[in-house]
Amino acid sequence: MADRVERIGIITSGGDCGGLNAIIKGAALAGTRHNIRSFVIPHGYAGLYNLVDYDALVELTPERLTHVEATIAGSDAGHSRVKLTKIEDAGKYDRIRAGLEKFAIDALVISGGDDTGSVILDLAEHGIRCVHAPKTMDLDLQTYSVGADSTISRIATYARDLKTTGQTHNRVIVMEVFGRYAGHTAFRGGLAAEADAILIPEIAVDFDIVCAHMKKRYFDRIRRSDVHAGTYLVVVAEGLRDASGAEIVDEAAGVDAFGHKRLAGAGAYVRNELKTRLAADPGVKETMKEVGMFIQGLYETPEIRTITPGHLVRCGQTSAFDVNFGIEAGAAAVELLVHGLNSMTVVDVRGRLIRYMTTAEAIKQRHVDLDLVGFHERLGVCFGRVPHEIDLQFAQVQAPVQRHM
Repeated sequence: MADRVERIGIITSGGDCGGLNAIIKGAALAGTRHNIRSFVIPHGYAGLYNLVDYDALVELTPERLTHVEATIAGSDAGHSRVKLTKIEDAGKYDRIRAGLEKFAIDALVISGGDDTGSVILDLAEHGIRCVHAPKTMDLDLQTYSVGADSTISRIATYARDLKTTGQTHNRVIVMEVFGRYAGHTAFRGGLAAEADAILIPEIAVDFDIVCAHMKKRYFDRIRRSDVHAGTYLVVVAEGLRDASGAEIVDEAAGVDAFGHKRLAGAGAYVRNELKTRLAADPGVKETMKEVGMFIQGLYETPEIRTITPGHLVRCGQTSAFDVNFGIEAGAAAVELLVHGLNSMTVVDVRGRLIRYMTTAEAIKQRHVDLDLVGFHERLGVCFGRVPHEIDLQFAQVQAPVQRHM
């Protein structure tokens, strides 16, 4: 029989995104169902480390919980980018345990991505009971992670909106988005925006192929338009690699608290590669003359603009899907604790079935399915490589299938 859980601490960690408040709310509501008191441990792992110095914690009573709005992105619990193993304090785990004992916290519900999950494993090794509600807008865990749908929807919205200014000025638009070493957000957001090219870390990019695709599609649109208007949209993930496989990174950006390079500059790199190729192609100038756009010395090649929406894709409103998943994941995390299941990650809730996996497995990085890339290459999207032929297969299913991206 599992040890009785009477008080839990709720931590949100890593980057902010949609769905975190839904997780907080779901966990607290499930706690109430089991007569468990829920408390916010603020500021992520920084708050956990400093817990022993706090005078009080906010309890998520039914009244306080009414002020946690599940549809708002970000987190009422706050965040920090702190890796406990990097804290130079030999007694840090004793300090953390002392803080938990001070407030009689029996276990933790922690929401975050792979870095957060690695700390969960670290805490578990030191005797601290915790479970993981998966969160990362990068969508690169083995499970669905809250925040992904909200972010992908915002990427798609911004990318579609940018087409209006692209069309007005006959510009090529390059939009750089988050994603680190997995291109799920660029891939899904780009497809939803009907982007012409989507460049992701999983595929080393041949810019000659991208440029050829761009010239044909861009100028064909302008020729077909009765006012000679057209645009071309590229969505690129920040972890892009060039044709040699080398990572494109701004070394001046430094590293984060977990030792990861701060990826930056992919959008500008793509712009420069395309701009250089356009300038070196005499056929481009002739086509610019043909469609009435050419001005000697001023407007000889299509204008390329880079846009980086940055944190705009992770803020604001939470999608309905992420509210649903967040509430269910937060509540399911508490149920795992109640039933003595520690160091586990919630996968999903399917009716009465709560599915979970070990956190060690859940945080292994998952990449974009290249067979699915091949499927969309058949439909004309450019991924910076020679399109791959895929052998389509077919399977009839009998039961309803729930899709988690």
